[in-house]
Parts: sequence; structure tokens; C-alpha cells
Amino acid sequence: MQLELILICIALLVVATLYSSVGHGGGSGYLAVLSLSSFAMMEAAWLKQHAWSLNLVVAAIAFYHYHRAGHHVPKLTIPFIAASVPFAVLGGYILVEGVIYDTLLSFALVWAAWRLFSIGDEDSFDVALPKTRVAAPVGGAIGLASGVIGVGGGIFLTPILLLKRWATPKTAAATSALFIWVNSLGGLAGAAASGQLDLDYAILLPFVGAVLLGGFIGSRYGAVSAPQSVIRRLLVAVLLIAALKRIAELVM
Repeated sequence: MQLELILICIALLVVATLYSSVGHGGGSGYLAVLSLSSFAMMEAAWLKQHAWSLNLVVAAIAFYHYHRAGHHVPKLTIPFIAASVPFAVLGGYILVEGVIYDTLLSFALVWAAWRLFSIGDEDSFDVALPKTRVAAPVGGAIGLASGVIGVGGGIFLTPILLLKRWATPKTAAATSALFIWVNSLGGLAGAAASGQLDLDYAILLPFVGAVLLGGFIGSRYGAVSAPQSVIRRLLVAVLLIAALKRIAELVM
């Protein structure tokens, strides 16, 4: 068990480093790591809550670095967050599982990765902020999906922001980091409201230490050093990893 815990912490560190480089908390990656360990026998609610808790740590660090580097645009972020929070709470309250849902989600992630990969390598491009009446439904839908499956929503929001030309890669990363943080908190609030909250702090603390280090390294690199085109390619890798995790669950 001790060796397994060390290996899990190493894997979580790697996941946090990769995901935070694009402003993500890493929820889908943490679920993948835990699903490949002895913790896979735990209830889905338990896995979701621990992934959300780690999201809170990494997304906060990512947002700090991207905000400090001047990439955050509040006018872009606020409509998505305002609409997503109540639906994230609702999603955390309920439990939905199913092969059809996982299959559709896997295809959606692969499609988003392919579309982003096909975008040119320019470091900047013209963007236009979406109107609130357009952003709000998108934020609400992503918030609900995030609460149901136990992620922060960055794997959905960031591709949309880029494909719709609503943000540059680094601006999208800043918005997604804050979006992920509030949705993860909303998911935990929903779990608490339904009486499902079950956090094992003895297990959670070493996990937090691992993602804290990974989140700092990854987000600092993404916000300060990496070109916009590199952030986009890293995001493609993140989406493919998330999709492979879902596909592996369907096959196993």
C-alpha cells in the first residue's frame, strides 16, 4: 500500500504539471490515475469528491499564475461562471453513470482535440468576446456536466473558447482555471447538500502535496514561458488523455 501510494503521488504530480500548464485542474486525469489503482473499488461519489478537492488546489495555482501574467479577462469569465455554479451544484447532488454517456463524451473529447490540432500555429489571432446570452447557456451546460462526472469543466470550456475564437490560448487558460475552481467547489457543495460528502483526509493530504508541486511547475511554465501555440498543443494532449481514460473505462 505504501509503494502504491508513492506511485500514485508521482502520477498525480505528472498529471497536475501537464494539466495546469493549460490552466486546467486535472480532474479527469486524477480520476484516471485513481481508477487504475486499488482506489478504483471506491464509490464514484468518493472518486469525484477527491478529484474536485485536488482541482481546487491546482486550479487556484494556475489562475494565480495566468492572472499575474496578465492573461485574465474578467468580462470573458464572469458570464460562464455565473451560469455554471448552480448547475455544478445540481450535478454534484445527483449521480449519473452509463456506457452511452461515456461513449459520447469520449467522441466529443477526441473531436475537440482534432479540431484544435487543425488550427494553425499562429501565436495570436483576432478574438471577439461572446455575448452574455450566448455564454450563459454554454456555462450552465458545462457546469452540469462537470458536476455529474466529477471534473471542473476545463476540458469542455477551453476547446469551445478557442474554436469559437472567443479567447487566445492563454486567455482561455486563465478563464478555465477560475471556472474549474468554482465548479469544483460547487460540486463539493452539492455532494455535501445531498449527504454524500466523504473525504479521506489521510489519503487526500499526500495527494495535495503532489499536485501542489506539479501545479506550480506546470502553470508557471504555461503562463510565463510557453508560446500560445505550445499551450494549444498541450491542450490537445490533455484532451486525448482524457478521452483515452474514458475509452479505457468502457473497454475494461
